[in-house]
Amino acid sequence: MKLTIEQNDSGKRLDNLLTRVANKYSRNQIQKFIKQGLVLVNGKIVAPHCFLKNNDKIIFEEKKITQKKSIAQSILKPLKKFIKKNDNFSNIEIIDETKDYLIINKPTGLIVHGAEHIKKETLTDYLVSKYPNIKKVGDDPARPGIVHRLDKEASGLMIIAKNQTSFIFFKNIFKKRLIKKNYTALVHGKIIAEEDKINFPIKRSSSGFKMAALPLTNKKEQTTIGREALTEFTIAKRFVNYTLLKLNIKTGRTHQIRVHLSAYGHPVVGDDLYSTKKTKEQNKKLNLKRIFLVASSLSFTDVDGQQKKYSVSLPEELEQLLKIVK
Repeated sequence: MKLTIEQNDSGKRLDNLLTRVANKYSRNQIQKFIKQGLVLVNGKIVAPHCFLKNNDKIIFEEKKITQKKSIAQSILKPLKKFIKKNDNFSNIEIIDETKDYLIINKPTGLIVHGAEHIKKETLTDYLVSKYPNIKKVGDDPARPGIVHRLDKEASGLMIIAKNQTSFIFFKNIFKKRLIKKNYTALVHGKIIAEEDKINFPIKRSSSGFKMAALPLTNKKEQTTIGREALTEFTIAKRFVNYTLLKLNIKTGRTHQIRVHLSAYGHPVVGDDLYSTKKTKEQNKKLNLKRIFLVASSLSFTDVDGQQKKYSVSLPEELEQLLKIVK
């Protein structure tokens, strides 16, 4: 698609204009296409909020969207036979199902969505096999129905959108922070405070494969070194060498709870990625084979205006660990 901006469209935002012209796409999808470099203004990649001027030349490379979809579909695997054999799939618990969404209890070890380098079966493979219409839901064909993330090593509650209307609804209320998500985590060490807030900014570490957070006092420095992130916690139970926490996150950064607690000086039990040499040794002795992090409750007002609240108990292996730690 090629466009030349006329006087009556001068001063309008790029994403708003394209949403009107290419109306088969949502504004969220248009914004994603712009960020992916599929839209050029005068031959250059620009931001979605770019304000247009008279005679600006726009090129929207829609053909590349189809190419991306074909790549995404190659990531999703045909699994109807495989589902019966896969332990992780058999451990997926459907907590609730409506016409618009699913609430699931994701087991540890299951990756939420695939990528070209991922060969293992994922949650999205399971979803597309069990609910074929979910393949059409979302902004990214490789992440059908997915409105939020949960680390592979963690377990617990997730919302899955079953149609595009509910997908857009949940994306919006997540963005507005109208969904309350609570987590349970066991951390190394004894925390003295009954409750606290961790507001360290988060950025990708120099190693590239994990995140980093630093407790900074200079607000100007914080904005340049990472993205704003806020985690709140209260003490659920104290042990001699460990502390059980209830956590609530106000932002949804990659590995937020894990990197925040590590930077706070109390890494999550079982998490070698964000651990110290000492806590790695303790993890080895505990031999948990997962991280002690569970998305334990969710509450929100759904598409039909119904107030919903869900919770899950700790998995058996975590309950057993709490009986033996000191």
